[in-house]
Amino acid sequence: MGTSGQGQSNYDLSFKILLIGDSAVGKSSLLVSFISNVVDDLAPTIAGQERFRTLTSSYYRGAQGIVLVYDVTKRDTFTNLSDVWAKELELYSTNQDCIRMLVGNKVDRESERVVSREEGMALAEELGCLFLECSAKTRENVEQCFEELALKIMEMPRLIEKGSTVLKRNISKQKQEHQRPPTGGCCS
Repeated sequence: MGTSGQGQSNYDLSFKILLIGDSAVGKSSLLVSFISNVVDDLAPTIAGQERFRTLTSSYYRGAQGIVLVYDVTKRDTFTNLSDVWAKELELYSTNQDCIRMLVGNKVDRESERVVSREEGMALAEELGCLFLECSAKTRENVEQCFEELALKIMEMPRLIEKGSTVLKRNISKQKQEHQRPPTGGCCS
């Protein structure tokens, strides 16, 4: 999606992606696994805890992609997505075209699985989400999760318009360069 060099990042597009779901389902681990290819045991992060509820509306505002994450070994994290998180999403999400993906994490613990793949697919269909199962620990399907989400966002022109100002600046700059009279050379 972008290239970097000499300490600066130059992106063609940038999107606001949210990861939501119960505590300890592996939201931060998924992100770290995608970015760095390494997953250590991470300390619990604060997003979603009750004392931060006043930030909820700004947290959702303008998101172009939302990843709803559950732990396939903990049924309550799955049921809470439809009972709690999906309702909150409907209440606060400002982009109607926002791409949503349901992700069942921790498939490396197959022997402890309590939520079947079929149940996940059914909920995804009910909520109008893409669906993937993955493991932040083994990195199975982690890249596919974010890449598929980004590709779907790019298929929605209205979402791209609400995206990166960097892209708009680059396009504007390119137009200006094309409009400049050529310098040097000789006339025919």
